[in-house]
Amino acid sequence: MKLSVLIPVYNEGASVADIVARVAAVDVDKEIIIVDDGSVDATPGILRDLVVDDLRVIHHPENRGKGAAIRTALEAATGDALIIQDADLEYDPQDYTRLLETFADKGADVVYGVRDLSGQRFYMRWGNQLMTLATNLLFGTRLSDMETCYKLVDRELMQSLGLRSDGFDIEGEITAKLLRRGLRIHEAPIHYYPRYEEKKLSPWDGIPTLWALIKYRFGLTE
Repeated sequence: MKLSVLIPVYNEGASVADIVARVAAVDVDKEIIIVDDGSVDATPGILRDLVVDDLRVIHHPENRGKGAAIRTALEAATGDALIIQDADLEYDPQDYTRLLETFADKGADVVYGVRDLSGQRFYMRWGNQLMTLATNLLFGTRLSDMETCYKLVDRELMQSLGLRSDGFDIEGEITAKLLRRGLRIHEAPIHYYPRYEEKKLSPWDGIPTLWALIKYRFGLTE
């Protein structure tokens, strides 16, 4: 099975080379697709200098948002399954193996990596838990971590969702559209190392995410 690793990047000059090296070190058949979403720091130059097998770098001329970067990477993906990888070192790419094992063992189309959120600041932890609770109430599910970055999904399935979100609300859109199709989201525990400095996500990003869950649950938009 070939895995497509989608890495949206915006002003991650301090960590992008490190995360690419960590992804490249994972012993699975994979391609790495980075979308530089209009970075204005050292990121573009660092990406130009990377020499990594099966790496493709795509540049947005201006910042469009995480969702837009994921959608661009998704169009270029060719693997059997794909996973989204943030560039800020909060997630450990070695967990791909565990997620892929669950994917294969369960005959799954979707596997979410479940984080231990106890190390997060209370307002971020509360926001994550609230979005997961809203998902479970709206869709009658028992998900443990809706906002997780590690969403391992069959590539053709993900490309068929018709994703539209440009921002962090892409997480809600992906989940809502998967659940509306009646798909079961399997889960597996993953490692998580919360970042506090230069964190781009804020509690306010929960508002568009909640709206995405609601509008796609009730078909207010296609």
